[in-house]
Amino acid sequence: MQFTAQELGLMLNGTVEGDPLVAVNQLGKIEEAQAGSLSFLANPKYEQYLYTTNASVVIINTDQVLARPVKSTLIRVDNAYVAISILLEKYNSIKLHKAGIEQPSFIHPSAALGENVYVGAFAYIGPNVKVGDNSKIYPQCYIADDVVIGNNVTLFAGVKVYFDCKIGDNVIVHSGTIIGGDGFGFAPAGDGTYNKVSQIGNVIIGDDVEIGANTTVDRATMGSTIIHKGVKLDNLIQIAHNVEIGANTVVAAQTGISGSAKVGENCIIGGQAGIVGHISIAKGSQIQAKSGISHSITDEGKKWAGAPAVSFSANMRSLIVINRLPELEKKINELEKIITELRSSH
Repeated sequence: MQFTAQELGLMLNGTVEGDPLVAVNQLGKIEEAQAGSLSFLANPKYEQYLYTTNASVVIINTDQVLARPVKSTLIRVDNAYVAISILLEKYNSIKLHKAGIEQPSFIHPSAALGENVYVGAFAYIGPNVKVGDNSKIYPQCYIADDVVIGNNVTLFAGVKVYFDCKIGDNVIVHSGTIIGGDGFGFAPAGDGTYNKVSQIGNVIIGDDVEIGANTTVDRATMGSTIIHKGVKLDNLIQIAHNVEIGANTVVAAQTGISGSAKVGENCIIGGQAGIVGHISIAKGSQIQAKSGISHSITDEGKKWAGAPAVSFSANMRSLIVINRLPELEKKINELEKIITELRSSH
């Protein structure tokens, strides 16, 4: 893929300063880019590299003031970060373009595939499955009976979707993720063993959701585990049965959300957080990494930290005290010594 500065300027509605015909065929960080590379400057901390970079073209903000001459051709745009995100998306779409039905793969005769669907080699699509237009099913995916997949969905290699699950439009699911595996349901028996509780519900994933690699979203015992519109899940996350995650919530890696927990919309949950089951988390909550949420959060838009979690400010005060413990211990030992000496003198 090769573009001239002039073509990029038109694509981004930007202004070209320098050689409009200089061509680029790769992307590079401004501090490392070589000739033929396109780079960008959005963070003022990296401005020094603007004057030393070997990149052929650099995207900068319209209001960027040059302290000295630059070697690169510049493209001025309203927002360099947004501009580069547009180009990265275009590059990615070209790179990931797939078409057709590869063989060997299995598509059940009762399955219905929309227009321009890609099915990779060794994929399995079961009975009564529906796949929307422009969706991509990469190699070694497993789509079980009665699954519904919307338009413009991408399931990367090795994704497994169990029976009856529903996936909305514009969803991306990365490799190794399992949607609709059994929830963790076992009933204690009188003899100390456990009887499995069949998980007969499903998983419903809304539009514009992205799920990272090796994440698991368990099916409901009854009803549905629901991931609402716009949710972003990182790699290596466990979503248990009957959980509901509100729209536009983001969850970082290695977080575990226990059964029947309800997470509100627009929440931010840090990595390695743990959330117990059957509680609710209010809209707009921010949960710091490694926090343990053991009770419902009812106040909207608040920050929480620690295990068990308390308000962020309270947790910070506690950490200050904890960091002073060696000093406090030394003072206590000194006081005990003084008290012992006073007692012995009397």
